[in-house]
Amino acid sequence: MIGLLQRVTTAAVEAAGHEIARIGHGILVLVAVERDDTSAEAGRLLDRLLNYRVFADAEGRMNLSVTDVGGGLLLVPQFTLAADTRKGLRPGFSTSAPPDEGRRLFEELLALARQRFPGVQAGQFGAHMRVSLVNDGPVTFWIQAPHHGA
Repeated sequence: MIGLLQRVTTAAVEAAGHEIARIGHGILVLVAVERDDTSAEAGRLLDRLLNYRVFADAEGRMNLSVTDVGGGLLLVPQFTLAADTRKGLRPGFSTSAPPDEGRRLFEELLALARQRFPGVQAGQFGAHMRVSLVNDGPVTFWIQAPHHGA
């Protein structure tokens, strides 16, 4: 499971012309489910997202997590992050989870996040969305929850 984490001052998602999610200071995470991902990867990814230190402490060092600063968390499904782009000029999606499995694991990740963190916002799986954000820094990290034993 992949999370592209971006520290933001604000982020929002529109679907079908309506805003469906918005956060202020916090993290926007674009999420891709890979083939063979399980609930275990969803749990590991969430642990990393909630505890990844991307916010400045009193000395200006990135030592604080979104949990520490009480920031917002916006999870947006984006299957294209799991694309194989190693060759050619068109992405391959053989590494992405099938749509039903991707939806199930994204929704599981979202449910876990809502149990553990207040005010989680989310994009809509399978919808054409417009995601807007102000990346703060810019600070962006590719975070992967590898398969157990990988």
